[in-house]
Amino acid sequence: MPRYRLIIEYDGGPFCGWQIQENGASIQGALEQAVKAICGEHVRVHGAGRTDAGVHALGQVAHCDITKHFVPGRFRDGLNAHLRPHPIGVLSAEIVPDTFEARFSAIRRHYRYRISNRRANLALEVGRAWRLPRPLDTDAMQIAAQKLIGKHDFTTFRDSECQAKSPEKTLDQLDVVREGDAVHIVTSARSFLHSQVRSMVGSLVWVGEGRWSPDNLAEALEARDRTACGPVAPPEGLYLVRVDY
Repeated sequence: MPRYRLIIEYDGGPFCGWQIQENGASIQGALEQAVKAICGEHVRVHGAGRTDAGVHALGQVAHCDITKHFVPGRFRDGLNAHLRPHPIGVLSAEIVPDTFEARFSAIRRHYRYRISNRRANLALEVGRAWRLPRPLDTDAMQIAAQKLIGKHDFTTFRDSECQAKSPEKTLDQLDVVREGDAVHIVTSARSFLHSQVRSMVGSLVWVGEGRWSPDNLAEALEARDRTACGPVAPPEGLYLVRVDY
């Protein structure tokens, strides 16, 4: 039975998240329906990351096992045909060894958060960035971000409903980069806690607005207390960029 690896992009706005839920349409559900339309069997499509409602992906990775053998390019095209009009695109499909697991074989996940730091309302980026009209001190944000690098107990930045066994994670990268009015917060790690990236972004914004100093962010981390966290950034600015194997 062939195992296929899929690279997928999507606009998370219309969905309740990656994972199938009872309260709305999911990316996983749309993909499974497309697979069933092609091969007539219901199979589970496993994703590398369970993105939340409203979160986007430029390079989500998934795998599925199906009985029928397809030329990978035709499988990709067939999925895309049946995914319309959902804002989901399968960028590639390839046959991989059955030892490959989209989630558990991953060695690093890369996310980017996009802030539009301008006074004007968004026109082209509605639902795809967080608009913050007050100027952000991105130099202070970058200094603060480096205090989160490394292995820590990230309880402060962990959603109360997070199901991870441990709050300890190792953060490999967290950088704040300004490009004109656009502020990108780029981060990577083997894995993240539920809402960890959006929680870190919201706290970094407090630093950028002058509400917190970089040391305040370090103190919030050391508190290991969810109530010490700044605001949770909205989902529309977050993108799963790439998964490494």
